Amino acid sequence: MAGAPISDVVRDGFGWREAGSSCGGAPVVLLHGLTGSRLSWEPQLAALGMSRRVVAWDLPGYGDSAPLEGSPSFSSFAAAVVRFIDVIGAERVHLVGLSFGGMITQYVAATHADRLLSLSLMATSPKFGLDGTQPDEWRAARLAALDAGEEPIDFAPGVLRAIAGPGISDDALAGQVAAAARVPSSGLRVSIEVLVTHDSRPLLGSIDTPTMVLVGALDGETPVEYAQALAGPIAGSMLHVVPGAGHLLNVEAPSTVNELLMAHVAVSEAGR
Repeated sequence: MAGAPISDVVRDGFGWREAGSSCGGAPVVLLHGLTGSRLSWEPQLAALGMSRRVVAWDLPGYGDSAPLEGSPSFSSFAAAVVRFIDVIGAERVHLVGLSFGGMITQYVAATHADRLLSLSLMATSPKFGLDGTQPDEWRAARLAALDAGEEPIDFAPGVLRAIAGPGISDDALAGQVAAAARVPSSGLRVSIEVLVTHDSRPLLGSIDTPTMVLVGALDGETPVEYAQALAGPIAGSMLHVVPGAGHLLNVEAPSTVNELLMAHVAVSEAGR
């Protein structure tokens, strides 16, 4: 993809991909979803990296990032984000999270606001099971394939096709499948166990970081109602519904998403 040159880095227990390393301004840090990796963000690295540093991590336990120590939780994932910000040499960042990554960012914003200049929450929710889905049933369904000896890449193409909108391009879908190939079964198991505990609703009212919520109009995983429930309690937050996009909106509608991200970053940075 044309745009800023992209490089891969492995250091201090983290693997990441970055662009625009010589650009000014605070970095934009990108956190992928459950079956993603640092490869999930190619359109954002290429475009946003033309004007500022953009960094996409491998979640702890994924790709080249070491697993979390101790008992994994949203608190420990949030602490890992703060360590990662230190590792990349930043004081404050613009934090962007998609799906499971968007859940993690909510805990970062609630507990480490001093490290953030802005927050962008994409295709995510304030609580697991807002539609009545039971944690034990959801967990069992997703662990069944792993228990049968499959690796995430074995079922990722079908899962990704199902959660994407009907207009996703073959190239965009292939890029997300490549991202999923970096996900080990051990890392996915940990993420599944943590994801079902998600409930940030008691924390949302305390978030005072400039916040933007993005959701695809055709997202069946975290629909518009979830985004509304997320944005409502966060004072001053902005909600944008991206037409024609499903759950993988950053690659389904990259131009729209990139424009919204760049505008939010610029306004938030100027305001601080």
